[in-house]
Formats: sequence, C-alpha cells, structure tokens
Amino acid sequence: MSLHTGFTSIVGFDSAWTDNPKAPGAICVIRLDGDGAHLYLAPRLASFAEALDVIERERKEAQKCLVALDQPTIVPNLTGSRPVDRVAGSLISWIGGGVQPASRSKKGMFDDGAPIWRFKQTLAATEEPELARAASSGLFLIEVFPALALAAIEGTFCSRLAAPKYNPANRKRFKISDWQAVAEAVRRFGMLNSLRHLDEWCLIAASSEAPRKADQDKVDALICGLIGLHWLAAPRDQSVMIGDLESGYMIAPATRGVHERLRAAARQRDVAIA
Repeated sequence: MSLHTGFTSIVGFDSAWTDNPKAPGAICVIRLDGDGAHLYLAPRLASFAEALDVIERERKEAQKCLVALDQPTIVPNLTGSRPVDRVAGSLISWIGGGVQPASRSKKGMFDDGAPIWRFKQTLAATEEPELARAASSGLFLIEVFPALALAAIEGTFCSRLAAPKYNPANRKRFKISDWQAVAEAVRRFGMLNSLRHLDEWCLIAASSEAPRKADQDKVDALICGLIGLHWLAAPRDQSVMIGDLESGYMIAPATRGVHERLRAAARQRDVAIA
C-alpha cells in the first residue's frame, strides 16, 4: 500500500555489475519535496538485493521514485560496444579515463543470466527518462555514468588527460588530491541543486587520508543520486540524453562546454542526443 506523501525519492545506485558479495555496490537516497532536496540516506554499501529492499521502501512512501543506476540497462548488441559507449568514450578517453564496453558477450555482466536483468525484472520500473521528468507519480529507472558527470560538473576535470584519478584500488594512478577534488566537486554540485545535509558527508570523505574502493563506490552512488536530482529538478537544457531506448543511452549533466563536445561526438557517430 502506497502512502503517497507527496515527495519524490531519487535513489542513486552504483551497482557491482557482477554482484560479487565480497565487493558490493553502494546506494544513497535523496528526497525532494516542497521544502527542497535533502540527503535522506547517506551512501552505504549494497548488493542488488539490498538495493531492491531500499527502493521498495522508498516507492511505498514516495509519490514518485527515480532510480539512477551506474550500469548499462539496455544492451542489445552481442559484441563490441553500444553507440552511446562510443560517444561517451570519446570524451572520457580525451580526459584520460576509460569506458567499459557493454555487450551481451560479457559473461556475468550482460549475458542472459546476468544480475542486471534479474534486478530490472524485479524492479519493474518504467525506463523512459523524459517521462520520468514529466510524470507526477510512478517508479522510473535511468542509466547514468559518474565519470561523465564529473567532467561536466568540474571544469578542471574536462581538459586533456585531466580526469581525476580517485579509484583507490588503482594504487599506481590514485591521487589523494584528486580524491579530495572529487569530494569537493560533488559538494558543489549538490549545492547547485540545493541539496541539504550533504556538506558534512563530503567534508568527511575529503578528509580521509586512506580511502578504500568501497569509499569510492559510495561517492559514485552519491554522484548517481545527484545526476538523478539534476535530471528532475534542473532546467532540461542543463542535462543531456545520449543514445536511445533501443540501442542504449545515458543521462548526464551538460554544463561547462561538455554538451557541445558530446554533441559533436554524437553527430560524428550518428548517435541521437537531446
């Protein structure tokens, strides 16, 4: 039974694509109501099953619930990569990062038995990003990509080979200064969207002298949630949808010149962008 108390819930979920119990993903919840947005559930580790439990609680209480997931949600191609991956990859590789290509050949990630398909089936959400913006109620799912968002929300990350090296698992490349810069960029992006109860969490994250991979997952979950909030609450021209609902897509903020670069990459590859 839904209580429908009038607020919108945005769930940011950085899934562990293969659902490894020793390396779970992370989840957070942002609630948006007449008083604005606030961080309701601070980022914490979560498996697919635990994420479903969180989402189920939110959908029972919220009038509208949007799940912003950092994992490809539409993967029809048997091999190679999706058109949207190539567009995003053109920007991400330019700034010095990488994009994991998604295809059905990736066993444990996107083959017929992969956790993502069970998750989607159980979730039973509507996957229509534009409708998610317009609708007053319902459960919706969108695919997001934190690395792409970071290039949009922090200008210093969007230049040649300037992608932040904030993954502690990659010890050779990890930079504590980049970790701190990402935490600060996330804090400012939250402020841009008037998100309350975020400052303290970001300041604590930034102050960590030895963050772990799990800490990065939590940051990425928060970025997922902020992308979802931005998609719903900010003017439409400040976000972008790359790709389509047949071949795959991504939702991302579009600021600081990123929009123009992505548009050029999409035109070059004949991929839809709006």
